[in-house]
Amino acid sequence: MSFSPRFGCSSFRCHGSAFILSRNHGCPSRQRFLSHLSPTRQGASSIKIPPTVPPPSWVQRAPRALRPYLYLTRIDKPVGTLLLLYPCTWSITMAAFAQNASPLVPLKYITLFGIGALVMRGAGCTINDMWDHKLDKAVERTRTRPLAAGDLTPQQAFWSLVPQLSAGLAVLTQLNWYSIFLGASSLSLVVIYPFMKRITYWPQAVLGLAFNWGALLGWSAVAGAVATPALPLYAGGVLWTLVYDTVYAHQDKRDDSQVGIRSTALLFGERTRPVLATFSAGAIGLVTYAGMLNGQGALFYAGAGLAGAQLARIVWRTDFDDRKSCWDGFVACGTAGFLIWMGALADYTYLCIQRDNDREEPQST
Repeated sequence: MSFSPRFGCSSFRCHGSAFILSRNHGCPSRQRFLSHLSPTRQGASSIKIPPTVPPPSWVQRAPRALRPYLYLTRIDKPVGTLLLLYPCTWSITMAAFAQNASPLVPLKYITLFGIGALVMRGAGCTINDMWDHKLDKAVERTRTRPLAAGDLTPQQAFWSLVPQLSAGLAVLTQLNWYSIFLGASSLSLVVIYPFMKRITYWPQAVLGLAFNWGALLGWSAVAGAVATPALPLYAGGVLWTLVYDTVYAHQDKRDDSQVGIRSTALLFGERTRPVLATFSAGAIGLVTYAGMLNGQGALFYAGAGLAGAQLARIVWRTDFDDRKSCWDGFVACGTAGFLIWMGALADYTYLCIQRDNDREEPQST
């Protein structure tokens, strides 16, 4: 549960270009926006739906007054929460392996961190949109966000942070004191991240520092302090974030260049593919090194290897000039994080089975 920004949002931008039809139809700002769209060639009054428009979100079934707040947190886009959670699951599972802990230990902390990731991802998205609502109006994909569209005021967004941060604090206080201070220290990254895209072409690096804080926090929650393997694990997570968030940023590079938003997508340009290939290799190399320091077994390295193959496929196949291809590549990067966790979990499970067998052998003799 690192205190982190954004996702659905890598710039806390909402994923998917148009909530046009899936958002609050009764909202005047939606109606004004729809009125500017061209009708079909046959002159029908219905609007031609672009093929990239997602199906109506489940948020549409929520009470009308609640919908803008739900969209503000990107709760209908779980990929962001998972990207925040996976580094936590890596470190929790690896620390449990190192401590030879009972399965109840990782189960407890993964549950807590899962709740924390959901809550703090929403808070991060809210903070990002409070910073960026004026810029969002100039970007095609983000102009229908609640603040940019006028569905919420900045004051309403600010007060919506109170229950979100309170819930995050409630989760954090379930941890040891070392972890409480470590988790609270990440808030500065959450706050400054939205500003970074205005002054540097490396906001994705700052996002990586925030989004992977759970690689440190999860370890300290289980073991009482951050151990050496957590450091390369954290660094590998940062490189992984640079990969998926650069892919994500390519969706908006044309609009971003016009309104002054900076990103690694604009910085790398035509060199994006080889640069991301290098970052991917570095990410998997550092995760593998963390496993070596932790004494992990073959199952862990199998998971890391599969994650590396997944990142290689994404870097090779993504069309960085096609928004849908970038979105698909971004989502697929989450699968790489899942595979790393599955490798660590399989290795830990095998350790638990071996431990139980060793306990039974003396009794049978």
